[in-house]
Amino acid sequence: RAVRHHRRVTDVIYHHPRSSSMTNIRARPLALLQTILLSTSLASSFSSPATFTRHRRAITSRFTTSSSNDGVCENGNMSDSIQVPLLSSQALDDLVEYAVSFSAANGLQVQAPSSSPADAEPDAKKSKTSLPKKTYITAPISLLPQSYPAPLFNKATTLANPFNMLVDKISRDGEFLKETLKDVRGVDEYTGKLLDMYEEIYLGERKGMDWGAHARRADRLGIQRSDYMLHQTDKNGAYALKQVELNTIASSFAGLASSVAKLHSFLTTRMEGSGRLKDFLEENDRCVNGVANESDSPEKGVPESPAMSRLPAAMSVAHDRYCQRFVSDTTKVEPIILFVVQPNETNTVDQRLLEFALWKNHQIPVVRLSLGEIHGKVSLDEGTGRLTIDAEDGGIQQEVTVVYFRAGYAPTDYPSGYNTKDESGIEWLARERLERGHSTKCPSLGYHLAGTKKVQQELARIGVVERFFPRDSGDEAAQVRTAFAGLYSLGADANEQDMQAVKEVLFHGGEGRFVLKPQREGGGYNYYGEQLAEKLKQNCTIVNYGDGEDDKSVQLSPALSEFILMERLFPPQQRAILLRNGQVEGTGMTISELGCFGTIVATHDAEVVHNEYAGFLLRTKFSGVDEGGVASGFATLSSPYLC
Repeated sequence: RAVRHHRRVTDVIYHHPRSSSMTNIRARPLALLQTILLSTSLASSFSSPATFTRHRRAITSRFTTSSSNDGVCENGNMSDSIQVPLLSSQALDDLVEYAVSFSAANGLQVQAPSSSPADAEPDAKKSKTSLPKKTYITAPISLLPQSYPAPLFNKATTLANPFNMLVDKISRDGEFLKETLKDVRGVDEYTGKLLDMYEEIYLGERKGMDWGAHARRADRLGIQRSDYMLHQTDKNGAYALKQVELNTIASSFAGLASSVAKLHSFLTTRMEGSGRLKDFLEENDRCVNGVANESDSPEKGVPESPAMSRLPAAMSVAHDRYCQRFVSDTTKVEPIILFVVQPNETNTVDQRLLEFALWKNHQIPVVRLSLGEIHGKVSLDEGTGRLTIDAEDGGIQQEVTVVYFRAGYAPTDYPSGYNTKDESGIEWLARERLERGHSTKCPSLGYHLAGTKKVQQELARIGVVERFFPRDSGDEAAQVRTAFAGLYSLGADANEQDMQAVKEVLFHGGEGRFVLKPQREGGGYNYYGEQLAEKLKQNCTIVNYGDGEDDKSVQLSPALSEFILMERLFPPQQRAILLRNGQVEGTGMTISELGCFGTIVATHDAEVVHNEYAGFLLRTKFSGVDEGGVASGFATLSSPYLC
């Protein structure tokens, strides 16, 4: 089936690590078989052939290398053919052994897909319970950390607080959200549905003020992650910190990333005395800073991520506030936090680490349900706003204090469709029910909408960020603005600057300097290079008034309103060794993206009771791969080595 729907997957060019020649993959049966097997196993996690097609280019790139990726094994396993510059074969073997053992001992793992060969066992060996057997494998990781300038890492952490505040302020400005997203809602049904629900519940439109009365007196919890890349505007200039996106829903990998940082701290300090990593780490330092940092600064090395203490702490603040406000000592209920999850989630370990920390540190129980299950099991008391789960097996009723979304961020999480009037769109009905209750949502609809790409683009316009920060609030607006890259509208509000960016792509071969982004999370939806240029050409009308460039007029199709055009960032390339399933996938030049978590708890009337930086992650991928999602198979988890 993978071959029938995706024949073009065999058209990639394969570079054998033992040869300098480029060969067509059709001539290499083993490589072709690997690609088909990869396509078949991954296709099972995609909702349709169209979804798979969006991911195909990055999937095939895992079997495509350039001269810089000189250590990719043909069979995907570590072998004698892997040679890592500045690292001995024995050191590589020791690193892999340590990494795999550490991962097993510390839960640095992901659940293997059900189609994985690891799950294909005889019936006699399968689980004796009614639950399906689950197998866990080492998470996709970079074997060693990546060099990162300490001042820019520190800047990213200090930006967490103002970005948290910005999201909260945007979420309460209904007119701003409506005006900013008015063109998007007409072409993007998913974002339009979110905006409709926001208007009805928080603004009282169409269904009256009583419809969202309980939601409007609920606290708000934000667990955000702002993603950054280092960017060099010219060859001789210093790198600057630029924001890629701001994630306000289902910001993942806090747990696994914390474990990766611990692994990398162990590896670099454990092997420091022998000097076996010195040349490798110093070479990457030079890639970023131009020279190797010889100082003994206390910041040098892999920092500890506080994510597994700070994220649970923020959730505990929200949980305790709910109990103080709404749960009396005489009420016979069990207060719980509800994790909204996908039915076939494989990133369960990352979520479970957070769940276990909530119980260990705060004795708060967690219940995991999908949107479909919530529709049948969670009730809303229209009189009080309480969200409850009926007791089973003689237990007591559970009351939802906090709703934590790890699903619901993409249209595929609502498979029953958008029709809620005839009760068929059960996932949307469940989302609406949760939102209308007085439980604290993470995120609320306002926070969710504040993280859309269109809002990000609008914030980059002159004076917009300043709208949300009063003049006496210090330099918060200026701090935030320094992180913005070039962002351009493709909607009806496109101005002269936006159109100039479009013309750069259409008339001046500038497609390599931009990225075309829709209002989507999860990876695999962006357009790059020739695909970007073709997408614009298909949706632009060009009128020639003469022979010169100034005589050309460009009209944008309304279909482009759901996209923004973003300046493409060019971070430093460093060498890395990437592992998947506990085996070396390859070594080569890579780029990285830093994510900084921030948490905020605010009351219904905008009083901020908690606001802090809450940890980090680093994602690393081969430099020839455009997309950057770990869960979608494009990148690996890593950590910064401060220099």
